[in-house]
Amino acid sequence: MDTPNASTLRPSLGASLARIVRDSLRISLELFKIMVPVVIAVKVLQELGAIAWLARPLAPLMGLVGLPAETGLVWATAMLNNIYSGILVFASLPLAEPLSVAQVTVLSTMILVAHGLPVELRIAQRSGTRLGFQLGLRFLGALAFGAILHTTYSSLDVLQEPARMLWQPAAQADTSLTAWAIGQARNFASIFLIILGLVAFVRLLERIRATEAMNRVLGPLLRLLGIGPTASTITIVGLTMGLSYGGGLIIHEAKSGSVSKRDVFYAVSLMGLCHSLFEDTLLMMLLGAHTSGILWGRLLLSLAAVALLVRLTRRMADPAFERRLGRSVA
Repeated sequence: MDTPNASTLRPSLGASLARIVRDSLRISLELFKIMVPVVIAVKVLQELGAIAWLARPLAPLMGLVGLPAETGLVWATAMLNNIYSGILVFASLPLAEPLSVAQVTVLSTMILVAHGLPVELRIAQRSGTRLGFQLGLRFLGALAFGAILHTTYSSLDVLQEPARMLWQPAAQADTSLTAWAIGQARNFASIFLIILGLVAFVRLLERIRATEAMNRVLGPLLRLLGIGPTASTITIVGLTMGLSYGGGLIIHEAKSGSVSKRDVFYAVSLMGLCHSLFEDTLLMMLLGAHTSGILWGRLLLSLAAVALLVRLTRRMADPAFERRLGRSVA
């Protein structure tokens, strides 16, 4: 029996690496087409002071989840920009009294559910879902999660001690547009490198048949949520790494036709409500938030919300589903 030698393995390895780079570039370009104009638009709004103006309608809603009106600015900043911007605003927010651990946990959970919406909703739309529905799901989901956590902590009288921030962000030395542009360029370069690693990791999982084992283990839960096996790996990437990365992969798979429209819808909905379980959770812990809300509460409530969503939409005919919840992939 002939065995492959090094000369026959090298072209195969080279072809595989070239395919990984090509796929990573394609996925990154899809994301950058969405992210660059949105990032610029948000920067313009920030320079014009529009974010503070947009935060005013949120003030009454913050009272519903046991938070002072001023925290509406923190959530608005995170929703229109990103988590890091929300943290900066939170650290400089003048409050009459310090927030309790429960309050910081509620605010942090709401930020984790609804942040970076201009970019992430555009990614969800390009994946094949309706932007309006995903916006409502993220915004109302954040309020619902916040209300549930607030009611739970208040009823049990837990986590009522003052929160202690473990990290104070340093003031940015250079606030010029040039420094901002250089920082964004570095962010985009980092995103490409992360996507390159993710694509290589997914290809490795497929090669060693780990995805099949993963699907067997997670199959019952994924079926309950309405997410088929073809979307399971991408969903896990989104849950652990973030919607930008999982969404970028799912845009690629949706265009190839290998993932059904319903799988795309349920996977994107779950990733929207709960993503980046590791990095984002650690960020919120630095503000003094408790893992009961920002990790376990967020995960369990997101799974329950998507399970309910599946039950409500399961009997919808495909044309009605496409018209109301899905859309053609661009």
